Amino acid sequence: MGNWAVNHWFPALVIAVWLGLNVLIFVIYFLTFDRGEKYFYTRQILGSALAWARASAKCLNFNSLLILLPVCRNLLSFLRGTCSCCRRTMRKQLDHNLTFHKLVAYMIVLHTAIHIIAHLFNFERYNDAQQAPNGSLLLLLSQTNQHKGMWLNPIHSNSTTPLYVTFTTIPGLTGVIITLALILMVTSSVQIIRRSYFEVFWYTHHLFVIYFVGLVIHGIAGLVRGQTHESLEENDPKRCVHHPEEWGHHHRCQVPEFEGIPAESWKWVLAPAILYALERLLRFGRSCQRVVVTKAVMHPSKVLELQMHMKGFRMEVGQYVFLNCPSISHLEWHPFTLTSAPEEDFFSAHIREAGDWTGALIEAFERQKPKTPRIKVDGPFGTASEDVFQYEVAMLVGAGIGVTPFASVLKSIWYKFQHGDQNLKTKKIYFYWICRETGAFGWFKDLLALLEQEMQESGRAGFLSYRLFLTGWSSQMVGHASLNFDQSTDMVTGLRQKTSFGRPMWSNEFSVVAAAHPSSVVGVFLCGPEALAKSLKTCCQQHSSLDPRKVQFYFNKENF
Repeated sequence: MGNWAVNHWFPALVIAVWLGLNVLIFVIYFLTFDRGEKYFYTRQILGSALAWARASAKCLNFNSLLILLPVCRNLLSFLRGTCSCCRRTMRKQLDHNLTFHKLVAYMIVLHTAIHIIAHLFNFERYNDAQQAPNGSLLLLLSQTNQHKGMWLNPIHSNSTTPLYVTFTTIPGLTGVIITLALILMVTSSVQIIRRSYFEVFWYTHHLFVIYFVGLVIHGIAGLVRGQTHESLEENDPKRCVHHPEEWGHHHRCQVPEFEGIPAESWKWVLAPAILYALERLLRFGRSCQRVVVTKAVMHPSKVLELQMHMKGFRMEVGQYVFLNCPSISHLEWHPFTLTSAPEEDFFSAHIREAGDWTGALIEAFERQKPKTPRIKVDGPFGTASEDVFQYEVAMLVGAGIGVTPFASVLKSIWYKFQHGDQNLKTKKIYFYWICRETGAFGWFKDLLALLEQEMQESGRAGFLSYRLFLTGWSSQMVGHASLNFDQSTDMVTGLRQKTSFGRPMWSNEFSVVAAAHPSSVVGVFLCGPEALAKSLKTCCQQHSSLDPRKVQFYFNKENF
């Protein structure tokens, strides 16, 4: 438990508070509609389904307030910068923005289901009440109030079937639209769709605009009604419901009057909607700036490197940008980690072909060499990798193209050593790069060779320890490597460090780091698949000491 708390206590606290608020809001509004005198008559007809529908509606509003905040990337970057003095675990919560965004979305789905099911029960109870004999409560309430325009049933029809209400009322129509938009957004967000058909995910996710517009309009008809304040003062519902013949004759049994619940969703979502609109305006203005592609290089394994320049562009290590190519699509923006260092006079990204858009971009640069395609840039935005230099010891783990944020880190280290930076807090870096094919090592092989030389010449050979792992190999390749093991350079990469075949034994790697740094705070940074993230999280927990004065491992993962 103690090891788990090192990495997860603050995110767990945030989730607990969020869940607690959901429960609190649900209970408060459930009791309001299930016990309140204002809704006594409505409750007599509809039963407890009314309370379930209204309580879930309030929770929908609450979570709709939260859903946009985790994707306000400029806000997150601002918070990351302003809370640089905060504890690591608090800053790490910003790196879980997309996880929280998904959790809120699941909660919206849950309360949408509760809301719809509750209203189906409401319709059934109302239809049963309509078919009751003369003198029934529903009939009397409708007839006695019709001349005042303040009746209990605002649907001027004897039919309140789900189908009728769905397609003839504002709440019904907007409810269908909201639900369809939500279904499309959620189903297109599953990992297999997001990775294989990113464009489908990208376009359907923008249905959130329709969702919010529908949510604001949904309650304006005021179908759910309760007694007016004046009617409550002169009415004893418990007496009147059993003695309807006394209505208008007994001083505590006057004819009840009803009013619809005013639409309130706009109050919940107005502030985040304005904040998100400002975010989009800021990003739009920034994306309109002119970007000059100074260099385009094709690397092995279909990886395109773009070196760019934009006026006023400032970055930190490990940050990312969104790129757009108008000749491919005016609407699609895709995130890419920056591989350049803040010290360089350009910024760069390495783009691997992994879908229609990236394939089209690579083809466009290969086809139009005399005139490069126009590129638009939005960013940069902060990530967990910004915090690398806040740790005494750092373990950097990249899988395939996931090495990109650490290329930025390693370049920055090279520049710091070149300029004799004495303020570097980090004393040791362990770098692990896992690739499926040998060609991938060519992306940053020259950078590693420069670092090797620089460390050797400056007397800091022990500062960087890196290991390369090849997971796609043949027995012939291993045999050839064994025969040439005594060579000064590796047969696969040409570097001094020998390439290992297979995957790392992470428990052994963490044990070595823990033994070498028994009283240090170690930052573990990953840019790679979720399966690898789970292994590293487990190792962080297992190898962190219960004693806070001894070695502690903090896990950080790239999310964008």
